[in-house]
Amino acid sequence: MKLVDLQPGETGVITKILGHGAFRKRVMEMGFVRGREVTCMLNAPLMDPVKYALMDYEVSLRRHEASMIEIMPLQEWHEHETDAEKAEKKATAQHDENADHAVRHDKIINVALLGNPNCGKTSLFNIVSGSNEHVGNYAGVTVDAKSGHLNYKGYRINIVDLPGTYSLSAYSPEEQYVVRYLRDETPDVMVNVIVASNLERNLYMTTELIDMNRPMVIALNMYDELEKSGASLKYKELGAMLGVPIVPTVAATGRGVHQLLDTIVEVYEMKHPDTRHIHVKMSPEIEAGVNVLREDLKAESNVPLHFATRYLAIKLLENDPEAELLIRNTRDYNKIIADRDRVAAEIKQEINEDVQTAIAANKYGFIQGALAETLEGDLVHEEKTTKIIDAVVTNKLFGFPIFLAAMFIIFWCTFEVGSYPMEWIENLVSWVSQLVSRFMPAGPLKDLLLDGIIGGVGGVIVFLPNILILYFFISFMEDSGYMARVAFIMDKLMHKMGLHGKSFIPLVTGFGCNVPAIMSTRIIESSSSRLITILILPFMSCSARLPIYVLLAGAFFPHHGAIVFFGLYLLGIIVAILTAKLLRKFWFKDDETPFVMELPPYRVPTSKAVMRSMWSKAKQYLQKMGGLILVASIIIWALSYFPRYSYENVPQSYIDTAMAEMPESARTGKSDEEINEIILHTYQQEHSILGNIGKFCEPVVRPMELGWQSCVSLLAGMAAKEVVVSTMGVLYVGDDDADALSERLKTPSPLTGKTPFTIPSAIAFLVFVLLYFPCIATLTATIRESGNWRYGLFSLCYNTLLAWILAVLAFNIANIFC
Repeated sequence: MKLVDLQPGETGVITKILGHGAFRKRVMEMGFVRGREVTCMLNAPLMDPVKYALMDYEVSLRRHEASMIEIMPLQEWHEHETDAEKAEKKATAQHDENADHAVRHDKIINVALLGNPNCGKTSLFNIVSGSNEHVGNYAGVTVDAKSGHLNYKGYRINIVDLPGTYSLSAYSPEEQYVVRYLRDETPDVMVNVIVASNLERNLYMTTELIDMNRPMVIALNMYDELEKSGASLKYKELGAMLGVPIVPTVAATGRGVHQLLDTIVEVYEMKHPDTRHIHVKMSPEIEAGVNVLREDLKAESNVPLHFATRYLAIKLLENDPEAELLIRNTRDYNKIIADRDRVAAEIKQEINEDVQTAIAANKYGFIQGALAETLEGDLVHEEKTTKIIDAVVTNKLFGFPIFLAAMFIIFWCTFEVGSYPMEWIENLVSWVSQLVSRFMPAGPLKDLLLDGIIGGVGGVIVFLPNILILYFFISFMEDSGYMARVAFIMDKLMHKMGLHGKSFIPLVTGFGCNVPAIMSTRIIESSSSRLITILILPFMSCSARLPIYVLLAGAFFPHHGAIVFFGLYLLGIIVAILTAKLLRKFWFKDDETPFVMELPPYRVPTSKAVMRSMWSKAKQYLQKMGGLILVASIIIWALSYFPRYSYENVPQSYIDTAMAEMPESARTGKSDEEINEIILHTYQQEHSILGNIGKFCEPVVRPMELGWQSCVSLLAGMAAKEVVVSTMGVLYVGDDDADALSERLKTPSPLTGKTPFTIPSAIAFLVFVLLYFPCIATLTATIRESGNWRYGLFSLCYNTLLAWILAVLAFNIANIFC
């Protein structure tokens, strides 16, 4: 709870000061320190300010300032006090009144990880917190804050992995998110992760964090690369110069992690000798302008509670939109902006350079000076392996063929290699089905288990190996650094499409799942390119569609599965390209955003990182099996099971028609009772709740010669594309669970003699599944990231209409050749 929540007469114990800078220093000097008891005395006549009593004296605070101090009710404080702490408190009862010897119960440290993309921040987060967040060797993997925690030496350390940014300029969504998090959450300690082999560029963000004047630790990550370069860094001296403790770490191996945690605790307890506030000195002209704005900001009592006035003054000079937003509601907003414009113009006139450029140059000058005194040797060492690989994979002749060959190999392995474990799981599902069929008495429960759960969930879980193989290759491409090269070679093509080179990374990520891919579009600076990328991403065939491809390709194209896969993915890319060009031409204006993207050195992905990523995806898939798909399968089964009919309920006209259409081969060897059972089962399905829904929608798929079952399966895919397969499993496998679903799709119906699918209808179905409306999660992500529900509606209508047109076209073309 906050100090402002304390009512007159109530007492609490201070646990944390959320403010910083001058405010934090001032209230701590007045006795507002951790472990101190504070009593609310009374409110002013207008309810603000409030008078508090502590350390035998009284002090008044405004409510806004009191909201920056966390407390614990006195009774709750004593209830949580251990015997050891009581003994410690008794032993130190006769302490100096001005010293902070009170027992501390606030054993929670909130830590924020900040750093440039590719600095190993998320790797460090994973090894410290034990979380399984994905790590990729390119910008934009962490598109939202990930949180974890650990218990360390009596503390609970809450860690938040913030998006990777190159600065705190608040121009991109990631930068805006980071700045707002630091403003609103006020972490106790900031951990700035920097790459040891690229100090000059990484330390630019460090200078901005220094301006904030908050408790901070620098994690000098990938320190082994600096050592291999032959250079030597006096990091302790550099830390003393910056006023920030520096700890060398190697996140990939865990080296230095315990020392980093020890330093975080020391900084939190304000015991580390290197912690001090410095000013990153700039030219006299800029410093004069900063001082003018600082004086203006100090007059606004609420503003310094969020950020240090020096930091805000510099950001205002840089025309930072987030800094302007923070002071927009202040009474002197117009005066501050006017002063900003005036001093910026004066600085430009005096130094003949715009302020933003001058500030960046001054900060880099400061960094160069600090490194000149502490760095020995040259960090710019030859990356021979990277240069050799880049000479091939980014070559104008070999770049595209290599990428296409890599994609074909991925699809071949996904289909061919994945078929072996898929067959093992399929046999296990069949064995379980036969076991239930043999030993369980007939009834609705048995039908639910066989047709609903085993037929639905079992029909989807067999594709787990294929999905794991696909994610293995995607993770390897990301972790190795090859994904950034793909964006590099694709930039010109992306530009011709009306997109940005960075758009290619979300598009390839979309092969795994469209939802995080849509979120990762935040790395694209241009709003128009970002929106176009979001709208075409559903055409990238996500892993949820993979079970459908494997099912139909295995049934109708068993010897050409990789070609079918490659063709479908290529078709999705072509449709995405054409859609992007149409959107750029008729909807969005031209975009001339420059292509600026880091090309990190190649790194061999660790098996631990790859396996962690695979396990994370497997866990998500299995959770979906036990949640969404299980529920959907049961609902689909219930809709197809009810209402129940007996043979006596079947109209004679239906029986006569069925007998007339039933081929002679289907009657051979069957008794009248077995024939009647076939007729009843077909009538039951067609006249169930689900059958009536399917019959109503069947005209949509009739041009592709698909039945109502296919139509219902496609509708069920709105929840998740895997549900398409589980629905087909419920509808087609039901009466003969010994047969695999893929066999049933090409087996003639005993009643009509027609197969559920033919080669042309299977092709049409695959094309429709590839292109039609995205799942609910993707639609939600589209609306959330675009900020407009109309874009979600456009995706729903446009994708479905386009899917129907191309599916019918594909069916008719296939009919000519098949």
